[in-house]
Amino acid sequence: MSGTPAVRLDSLLEALASKEPAPASGSAAAAVLAAAAALLEKCASVSTTHMPDAASVHAKAHALRLHAEELIEQDTYAYLEFVVAQRSAKELTGNELADALQPSAARTVEVPLDIVRSSAEVAELADQLAARGNPKLRADAVISAMLCSAVADAGTVLIGVNVGVKPGSSSRDGRLAEAKRIARSLRTRARRLASQAP
Repeated sequence: MSGTPAVRLDSLLEALASKEPAPASGSAAAAVLAAAAALLEKCASVSTTHMPDAASVHAKAHALRLHAEELIEQDTYAYLEFVVAQRSAKELTGNELADALQPSAARTVEVPLDIVRSSAEVAELADQLAARGNPKLRADAVISAMLCSAVADAGTVLIGVNVGVKPGSSSRDGRLAEAKRIARSLRTRARRLASQAP
């Protein structure tokens, strides 16, 4: 996405609101993750007298924000590539169809899993800033952790859909199991931090 932040955000929201198949919920989740990381950049930038490693935390949060911004577009590309693959393979059946779709189908799982994993990294920084950062911005760090939890939940749902798990059923897919584990951990972290908020 090019242009100023306001233009980029407006462009994303307009695209999400359109009738086009993508971007959709994966890109929305990545955008929320980028916002969560940006909040931590703010927290770290005013915590230099409270945390000796504030500059390092700021740099990590900044890198994660940039990665989340990339994931906004990667999720769109992954879905559109899968659609193209489906159209190209419409005459195939059985193993040939599965082989033709496998690379693009895998990508529709890899991107939301990256979103979930990245949300865990951002949440870890949020925990550090909530504990040791400028207390005046503790609420921002806590809310960042809460946003990360929501993002992890969203990514987990998308992974389940894209690996073909029906609601109420179970799956042995290791990628889905990892996402669920991360999402549970982030929910616990967010509840703990919120319960400690003034």
